[in-house]
Amino acid sequence: MKILLVEDHQDIAGIIFDFFEIKGYTLDYAQDGVQGYELASHNFYDLIILDIQMPRMDGLTVCQKLREQGDDTPILMLTARDTREDTLAGFDCGADDYLIKPFDLDILAARIQALHRRRSGKNAAKVLTFQELSLDLNTHIAARNGCNFELNPTQFTILKLLMMRSPEIVTKNEIINAIWGEDEPEGDILRSHIYQLRNQVDKPFQHHYIKTLSKIGYQLVSVNN
Repeated sequence: MKILLVEDHQDIAGIIFDFFEIKGYTLDYAQDGVQGYELASHNFYDLIILDIQMPRMDGLTVCQKLREQGDDTPILMLTARDTREDTLAGFDCGADDYLIKPFDLDILAARIQALHRRRSGKNAAKVLTFQELSLDLNTHIAARNGCNFELNPTQFTILKLLMMRSPEIVTKNEIINAIWGEDEPEGDILRSHIYQLRNQVDKPFQHHYIKTLSKIGYQLVSVNN
């Protein structure tokens, strides 16, 4: 299971990381709301653990923005607030569960497993679509006009980001950050990955979906454009 942890208290984050990595989970970490929102928008996660009180963007806003863009990833709120109004506010913005600090790690793990089972039952085959192009988020297989394409992790990340954001433009920096974070390789390697992705999902067909906007980024364009 891949989890995004958004928590500004590094001591708490470290405890959660140690506990779940031993259990075989994969975790990404964001220390503020803006970074958490960017990671959640550009990557696929089985679950998001989201603190409410954070710098730059609070957890309620992060949750609401993700729900508004159609992201249905299960979200478990962590907070020191324990009033009825705070709990209801978390659910009103789209959270799936709510855990008050301090919490028992075994209880947190049980809540995560319950949310994951619930999602697996409802979304056994979550698929993104753009006209005749589809992308299975579980198998990483793209399909177009009856042809299937098995994507490598980088191609999958690029296409997922383009499909989630279409018809908006995705900048080069956004794609680079989603793939490599701060460890961007030297040279214009992104162009090579875009070329390989085009060879799979565009080249065999008359209409090309992936459009380059020079020095800006990329977007998916429909047949009618």
